[in-house]
Amino acid sequence: MSSCTSLLEALQAGAHDKALAALYALDGRPESLDGARRRACHVVQSLMDAFSPAQNSNAALFSGPGRTEIGGNHTDHQHGHVLCGSVDMDMLACAVPNGGGSVRILSEGYPALEVSLDDLEVKPQEANTSAALVRGVAAKVRELGYPLAGFDAYVSSTVLSGSGLSSSAAYETLVGNIFNHFCCGGALDPVTIAKIGQYAENVYFGKPCGLMDQMGSSVGGAVFIDFNDPANPVVERVDYDFTKSGHVLCIVDTASSHGDLTDDYADITREMGAVAAHFGKKVLREVPLEEYSAAIPALRKEYGDRAVLRAMHFYGDDCRAVQEAAALKAGTFEAFLNLVNASGHSSSLLLQNTWSIHDPRQQAIPLALTTGEYLLDGMGAIRVHGGGFAGTIQAFVPEEYLTVFKTGMEKLFGEGKCHVLHIRPQGGCVVAE
Repeated sequence: MSSCTSLLEALQAGAHDKALAALYALDGRPESLDGARRRACHVVQSLMDAFSPAQNSNAALFSGPGRTEIGGNHTDHQHGHVLCGSVDMDMLACAVPNGGGSVRILSEGYPALEVSLDDLEVKPQEANTSAALVRGVAAKVRELGYPLAGFDAYVSSTVLSGSGLSSSAAYETLVGNIFNHFCCGGALDPVTIAKIGQYAENVYFGKPCGLMDQMGSSVGGAVFIDFNDPANPVVERVDYDFTKSGHVLCIVDTASSHGDLTDDYADITREMGAVAAHFGKKVLREVPLEEYSAAIPALRKEYGDRAVLRAMHFYGDDCRAVQEAAALKAGTFEAFLNLVNASGHSSSLLLQNTWSIHDPRQQAIPLALTTGEYLLDGMGAIRVHGGGFAGTIQAFVPEEYLTVFKTGMEKLFGEGKCHVLHIRPQGGCVVAE
């Protein structure tokens, strides 16, 4: 354990460079490590400036990464398979026990929050706020039998807002790791921390999300998940070094808003659920493909063509997620890229989540995909990223095409809208102490 002063001095001296390089310098550039070290020092110094902790306070540095969906677009809510991964954009925090009964967090660019650990009931007025997530994580940790203690934290985030990288899951993972370190003796494993985060988001924050976001953030690396039993998903790390693939992972922000898209997202779940209900089931995972295929004529009449096509997408993308994980394990990256492209085409044609029928003038995602395909000239892979309808696309770009791709995308959507990411091997963690 280190005091804030000794932690800062160790960071400045390079004592934690190895840990920082594993999280942020995945492209091997020295300036990446230099930037990571400066940011870590900034977070520690900012905690000291904001909270003036006691000289003997035990300080630690924590990271909660964003996550990217790699395979399985809208398959998790039908209890299917998903491939996702943690990325090197994260929420970095320095935290210290404060000896009191509250959690105080100052996040850059946001008002400070304080949550009393003596009152962990759901607060309807806190819905959709960071305070709700903190309160929810704390409540579940206490429910699991661990005594809570207050802490102060200063947070710096590089997780892009509205990027589909799941800033809420990154925050939940970050807070979960802080509680785990200070209150649980490190007893909580990454899967448990992910479940705690989902609980906080479902019950306290008010968003009925699945578990994919939290798993991708908490577990780390490329993660293959089978949601057949959502309460106990099967989670498997896929050990593949993306830095040796000859391709760069890009997320393109189309600057289109996710606002007013709740009905579009809900329609996907509703229509897939209606098809499953036709067979007396709750989700499509419970309906054999053969039964579904044989019933398509009847399903069209009862539920319409879009519902039939969306169910068709589920069966295809659920299978593709399995095949993508297998391709990475086998080291056959070209096969993986072909599957990513197939997933993208299925999302566009069958799932139909690249633009909203409620605002047909806004079709930034199809425009980005079409432009990206032209810039890639048949190379790499490209697909809609995350929930869809607006927001971001994902591309695996050959290294020699990166400048052309990035320039073309930013000419269309604006400077700084094409972000180069890396799948980092570490999920939520204690970076230094």
